[in-house]
Amino acid sequence: MHIKKKSNGDEIKIWREEKLREKQSENSAFILCGQREITSQVRKMSHVLPTLTKKIEVDTIIRDTLDEVLVLRFGRATETLCLQLDHILSKAAREVSKFATVALVDVDSEEIQVYIKYFDITLIPSTVFFFNAHHMKMDYGTADHTKWVGSFYTKQDFIDVVETIFRGAMKGKLIVKCPLPPERVPKYQILYKDV
Repeated sequence: MHIKKKSNGDEIKIWREEKLREKQSENSAFILCGQREITSQVRKMSHVLPTLTKKIEVDTIIRDTLDEVLVLRFGRATETLCLQLDHILSKAAREVSKFATVALVDVDSEEIQVYIKYFDITLIPSTVFFFNAHHMKMDYGTADHTKWVGSFYTKQDFIDVVETIFRGAMKGKLIVKCPLPPERVPKYQILYKDV
């Protein structure tokens, strides 16, 4: 590192360029290291949540979860967006534990393909909600009310959605209105094959 001399503009310029290069190399190293760190941290967090890989496990958890919202996240543990959602779910799982159960479902498992086809899961992560073995739907302002596609922006967004589903389900509703503003709901287009 050079000592700044205010009298000579060239030395200040060289010093600034060196500092900028140092910061860029630190940032790129931080991004690489930070991404590995976040990935490993999220993988550790996703171990907190049960991961379902067999159809019988999914059937059992849907059937046996009573008087609570069941949140099933369909996705892969290797995808960045799934890891981001897993992080949000694991942070919020304790706060919603009185009225919700959260589980992860591995879409690469052969036995799970029945659910992938049934819920038409083409984009991952997709989150499906149940209450007393009934599939709960939510009007997000999108064409598909059966599942949440993508990640939640914040932990509080997830908590608000689960709480709204719980309150609606306790009143006997099977579809509820999304409490989040439209800009907080991930947007996507549905493309129909062979139509």
